Amino acid sequence: MALRLRDFENLEKYKVNVENFPTTTSDEQAAVESNVERLFLSLGKKCALDRNLPKLLRNEHEKFLRQSLAYLSAGYTVIDASRTWMCYWILHALSLLEVQLSDTQLNSVVKFIEKCKHPGGGFGGGPGQLGHLATTYAAVNALCTIGTKVAYDTIDRNKLEEFLWSVRTPEGAFIMHRDGEVDIRGVYCALAVAHLTNIASSKLFEGTAEWIISCQTYEGGFAGAPGLEAHGGYTFCGIAALVLLDKAHLCDVKSLLRWVVNKQMKYEGGFQGRTNKLVDGCYSFWQAGIFPIISRILKDDNQEPDDLLFNRGALQEYILICCQYFDGGLIDKPGQYRDAYHTCYTLSGLSISQHTFTHEVYVLGSASNKLERTNPVFNICNHAVRKAILYFSDEQKVIEVKEIVENT
Repeated sequence: MALRLRDFENLEKYKVNVENFPTTTSDEQAAVESNVERLFLSLGKKCALDRNLPKLLRNEHEKFLRQSLAYLSAGYTVIDASRTWMCYWILHALSLLEVQLSDTQLNSVVKFIEKCKHPGGGFGGGPGQLGHLATTYAAVNALCTIGTKVAYDTIDRNKLEEFLWSVRTPEGAFIMHRDGEVDIRGVYCALAVAHLTNIASSKLFEGTAEWIISCQTYEGGFAGAPGLEAHGGYTFCGIAALVLLDKAHLCDVKSLLRWVVNKQMKYEGGFQGRTNKLVDGCYSFWQAGIFPIISRILKDDNQEPDDLLFNRGALQEYILICCQYFDGGLIDKPGQYRDAYHTCYTLSGLSISQHTFTHEVYVLGSASNKLERTNPVFNICNHAVRKAILYFSDEQKVIEVKEIVENT
């Protein structure tokens, strides 16, 4: 089903109201809205003449991602500890675009990730670096996206389980690395890799659900740790982790839903990460990805909604009109520069907005804008999740996790 553009000229009422008391925050918001307005009005006129607009710049994005997989400029040295993340971001973005890499290219990535394994288990961000839950998650997701036997066998499941035990706290939370900080991201990363590789156990995650619940704030979202501010990325990690634990019913779902629906910006159409912050393309996944998870929870409680409960057309407008870099890659917001991180998560959000749990597809612009469906719990494509689960799991575990996949 095709989506229609909003009437941009009638969106004025949704712009920031400074109430005769401008602040730095309101000035920044007004500047973003001005940039967005210029793009909306310019493309809106073109769209009226061409129903195939706005257009996803597939070829340009593919070119940018392929180049990034082969070569990175000297400016990327600042993220040397995130090289496994780069592998995941690029591979997942390409899989959403349904781009097939050669066996030679894929094997090259596998050999690199192999070098990032830590003797104590898990993966570092680069060769010789400390094992870290976040980069372990990135590495496992990248290997599962590749989905070959050599990729799967790169994961030492015994060592991975030892690593997870070594970063587990007595309360059931997880520190990001040995002697590191406790963080809800660590809990999610641990659960995600444990489920994909079939090493999850009730003993390993004893008390984990209760710790996650302690991170839900008065606002309804989840914080990185108890007592902190609710945040989009942390909230995704919290609710996705609860689903993997089959304990989502323990959280305040209504409060969570109220919080997340209010994070979609009424004028821009994209999402902000926290209250009173600017729109950001990456939250197209971190926030929008929460909705199919909530829909699954409500379905289990016989309250299945008819739709994903956010304005999918508005999100697609923001992504396609405001977040595409002319030479490939996607961005945070107009005026920013492209990078693999925002390309991955903005495309992931576009996929979320196009696909529903009823398997209907809603696409703004040309039908060629349609992306592969990502799994909202793991954020790798559904076929990659199923294939990994079948490779690593015994029959009963396949049935249990298959339900998670199919119901989201």
